[in-house]
Amino acid sequence: MIWSGTRFQLFRVAVGAGIKNGDLLALAEKEFDAFITVNRKIGTQQDLTKFRIPVLLLRARTNRLEDIRPLTPELLKTLDHATAGVLKTVGGSR
Repeated sequence: MIWSGTRFQLFRVAVGAGIKNGDLLALAEKEFDAFITVNRKIGTQQDLTKFRIPVLLLRARTNRLEDIRPLTPELLKTLDHATAGVLKTVGGSR
């Protein structure tokens, strides 16, 4: 586990799986406290105010675990203050 003391569940959604972001967010808001993604377009693709779950965007050099792992302290701090329907960005590499 990357983040001890915090429970995370990973959704692996293949392009061909047929689950769109909006449907995934609707499912996630029923089961989870936050939705964490690397999809940089989610804020423009979805009206996040429709969902009762905060959305956190991880921005690292790549989507590889070795680049995302250093974001852990910032992610945990951001989770503490996340607001439903609001996109918060963690990291900043473009």
